[in-house]
Amino acid sequence: MATCVWTPCEGRAETEEDGAVIVKFSNGHVKNTDQLDFRLFKHIDGVNPRKKSRRIVAAESDRLAYVGSNFGSGSLQCNNLCRYFVGVLDKQTMEMKVQRAQIFNLQPSIPGETVVNDDKNETKSYRQKVDDLIEAFGTTRQKRALSSRRLNEVGNETLQKAVDRAAGNVIDQKGLEVLQQEVADSEAQTEVALFLPPFNKNADKREDVYPFSGLLSPHELDALKQAGEKMAGLTSEDLLKMRKDSSPETVLRLLECLPKDPEARNRQACCAWYLLFLIRLAQQKKLYYKLDEDDCPRLIYNKVRKIFTVDTFAKGRVKSTVSASMQVKLASHCLALLLHMGDQTANLTLLHRDLNISERKMLEVAKAMGLTLSRPQEEHRMAFLELPLVRYDRHPEERKRKKMQ
Repeated sequence: MATCVWTPCEGRAETEEDGAVIVKFSNGHVKNTDQLDFRLFKHIDGVNPRKKSRRIVAAESDRLAYVGSNFGSGSLQCNNLCRYFVGVLDKQTMEMKVQRAQIFNLQPSIPGETVVNDDKNETKSYRQKVDDLIEAFGTTRQKRALSSRRLNEVGNETLQKAVDRAAGNVIDQKGLEVLQQEVADSEAQTEVALFLPPFNKNADKREDVYPFSGLLSPHELDALKQAGEKMAGLTSEDLLKMRKDSSPETVLRLLECLPKDPEARNRQACCAWYLLFLIRLAQQKKLYYKLDEDDCPRLIYNKVRKIFTVDTFAKGRVKSTVSASMQVKLASHCLALLLHMGDQTANLTLLHRDLNISERKMLEVAKAMGLTLSRPQEEHRMAFLELPLVRYDRHPEERKRKKMQ
């Protein structure tokens, strides 16, 4: 620890305001204090309460000068938080006088640096000050790294100017309102793409807007052949039993009106089985790992687990569950599948009841898909896919907040 030197103010008597001065050196020990010439400077404005207590302590030697102050960024905060007192012993009278004291941290004053912080130095950031020290006293490796970083900053600044110039040209050509509309459309499509099935915006036919191959590939449809044959062979008694067992009404109505053509009937039955599997997944909100290959093909199981579930860890086991966003994704895929099975028409009322979601959320999914909706006065809300797709305006800021009771 540096040796402490106590000195009174020069040119005036010691008062309670000035008191004693305790200094410490930030860069080492001072062995011989007699070789140092200490000076205490006081601010000339003795009226301003914020300036009259400012002090600067300077210590000079043959080799180096030291400077410390009780204000500014380099001052010690302990002077503001605590009060320090020093006892001065008079060796002749053997009496000790207690005086107030302030602590100053003396730092080397480098030639070329100003003692008092000027406006230019105060505006420099910490990084800029460190860079100046590296440039003056750093090693070769540090200087090389500093030069490389500054070159990268220049390159980034040049790139940013080029980007700004290109953006300005685009704005001049298209106009600000057109660009804002394009950005809004892009954000809306990105948000919708998170939970909607594959979408073809350039489709000329209704069935190509949400292509069937994006829901079930030919290979996956072939894997459902055996399950579809069982669904196609159900009798009216079997369907009545399924209705008593609270099977999804959406699937039951599809099975009651299967086409008579064998190929179309098997295809429709395969789709009905897959729709039933998705609806049950939405109801249970989790996927069981016990799998019977005769009931559910491994290919379909892995696909559903990958697309519509998220893995969670609970009680030492990994479970595949259906989150809120995955439930919306299930609703959109089921709706797209229903459109292909019902000549681009779907019953939203039955579907939202089977999926155990609210009607409002089901309508939001249908609107996001650009479907045409039937009138609210009808018993069941129907959705139709018509070209061009309907574009619904979204104004979430217009929703009124519920009044707090």
